[in-house]
Amino acid sequence: MELNTVNDGKNELIEVEGILYRRLAIKTNVITDKDVIADVASKYVLPHIEANDIVFISEKSVACSQKRAVKMVDIKPRKLAVTLSKYVYKSPYGIGLGIPETMEMALVECGTLRILFAAFCSAVTKVFKMKGVFYHVAGRKAASIDGPTPYTLPPYNEYVVLGPKNPDAVAKSVKAALGVECAIIDVNDLSGVILGVSNPNMDKELLVKILRDNPLGQSHQQTPMGIIRVTKG
Repeated sequence: MELNTVNDGKNELIEVEGILYRRLAIKTNVITDKDVIADVASKYVLPHIEANDIVFISEKSVACSQKRAVKMVDIKPRKLAVTLSKYVYKSPYGIGLGIPETMEMALVECGTLRILFAAFCSAVTKVFKMKGVFYHVAGRKAASIDGPTPYTLPPYNEYVVLGPKNPDAVAKSVKAALGVECAIIDVNDLSGVILGVSNPNMDKELLVKILRDNPLGQSHQQTPMGIIRVTKG
């Protein structure tokens, strides 16, 4: 059973608020809609679990297991999607809604009126050099949509992946299988957010700080799951 403790360019250890944490990245199979996340975690993560560990899982892997990945060729962007996508900021760490296909899925997921209102608010606030307004108004469903990039792991280099459904429920199912707390995360090399937790008392802000440098990586690492572990050195 392979334990890829750290990905290239990432540190295994991080100190947050005076406490040293290990972040262990775990390699799995390529997760598809044939998989159940709790079963995958049981196979690959459970053999490495220790008491008081916290398991963290990428939201993209959860979404893919829920049939939330849509083939690019099956998406037919309307003219509005083509137009709006031209004005979206293109991050070096992900396409977001910067192509017609992902914008079309945002229109479907969030509703045309909400996306238009988000675009209007974004245009107005750009005058004041405010960033992130579009996604703040459009909401988490829009922010979670991601398209293929040159480094996307096949076969998802030909898919648009939507945000996961019921991430809290997924986290609870993983906790039931592994016996430790679990968080479903959306973290990249720019920012992070905790989408779901197995226990509402979990400190989401602390988890974001621990995972702020994206220890799972964002390329071909094939490590969609990891373990957070307090260490004394």
